[in-house]
Amino acid sequence: MNAKQAKYPQLRFKGFTDPWEQHKLVEIADYRNGKAHEKDISEDGDYIVVNSKFVSTNGAVKKYSNELIAPLKKGELAFVLSDVPNGRAIARTFLIDEDNKYSLNQRIAGITPHSDTNSYFLHSLMNRHHYFLRFDDRVGQTNLSKKEVENWTELYPSVEEQQKIGTFFQQLDNLITLHQRKLAKLKELKQGYLQKLFPKNGSKFPQLRFTGFADAWEQRKLGKMGYTFTGLSGKTKEDFGHGNAKFVTYMNVFSSPVSNSEMVENVEVDSKQHQVEYGDVFFTTSSETPQEVGMSSVWLETAENIYLNSFCFGYHPMVEFDPYYLAFMLRSPVIRKKFMLLAQGISRYNISKNKVMEMLVPVPEIVEQQKIGSFFKQLDDTITLHQRKLEKLQEQKKGYLQKMFC
Repeated sequence: MNAKQAKYPQLRFKGFTDPWEQHKLVEIADYRNGKAHEKDISEDGDYIVVNSKFVSTNGAVKKYSNELIAPLKKGELAFVLSDVPNGRAIARTFLIDEDNKYSLNQRIAGITPHSDTNSYFLHSLMNRHHYFLRFDDRVGQTNLSKKEVENWTELYPSVEEQQKIGTFFQQLDNLITLHQRKLAKLKELKQGYLQKLFPKNGSKFPQLRFTGFADAWEQRKLGKMGYTFTGLSGKTKEDFGHGNAKFVTYMNVFSSPVSNSEMVENVEVDSKQHQVEYGDVFFTTSSETPQEVGMSSVWLETAENIYLNSFCFGYHPMVEFDPYYLAFMLRSPVIRKKFMLLAQGISRYNISKNKVMEMLVPVPEIVEQQKIGSFFKQLDDTITLHQRKLEKLQEQKKGYLQKMFC
């Protein structure tokens, strides 16, 4: 691409044809450093301290100060200068939306756009720009200097075109934020139902119930209702990545309460290994954190030649269970707490298959199981739908960022 071509973006609003001009940041905005706030941090302070955690979470994680030590004004940008290797905070921007509310912490730069620079345009262009990311050597902590930031050079259109682009991305970001909030609310709702639709502390009755159900629930040992089988054993690296068989990985088990044929990889096996069947449950047996030990997933396919990988064991129910009930019951907070209590280790945590089989779990009648299972499946489907919508919007934004800037 020659210099002339580089001055025109691939996608433009109607009415704009002039070439974009190259400028250093110091030519279109003013730079200043933040100040230390450690001595003034307060839980009930009046001012939000803009630090790297605040910027990287887009304002979700907050600290407060009693003093407005380094005030930020509406339309200014907070820009993260320092972060650990491969950190998500380095070079992130946060656009200030209100006066007398935010105070700029040390290791964060304040960027004040000039009158002929649109704030949202600069925010969209500067945020995680590849120029700044190249200073991360993936070894030591990244510390961007004032000179490195001020010498950042990019192409800018007229302020009128900047305003048009800035407004477009502001509306797109607002839409993305709206979907993020909807998704967070749905996930929070799911956690609430996981708390209330399953009995606590050995009770025979859940806190919340569907109409028409009043019978007491049973508390039964897993080992009395099915048998276990081991994951793949005696395998080397050469056995994986090819072959006619498929295996369910540790991460597949951990990532979702239900597993299917989209979550498997190739492996070579012999006839001695145990094939997975519909309704089988997989449990993780070893992890670096107790929160991941004993995490479960239920297999919901009838496909043949499927196997479970190592670091997991399987469980085949011999009594009638609704698979979706089983999947979400085993991930409910009351059951997860039991698994974490069984986890043993220091640097790595393990769980005994035999102890898991001694665990008591709540078992209502099959009709109530089906009602609960169907409810959580629909809720999860709704969460997945909103997740995909959000990801699509984020991909669209990425595409527009590539095409609307030179």
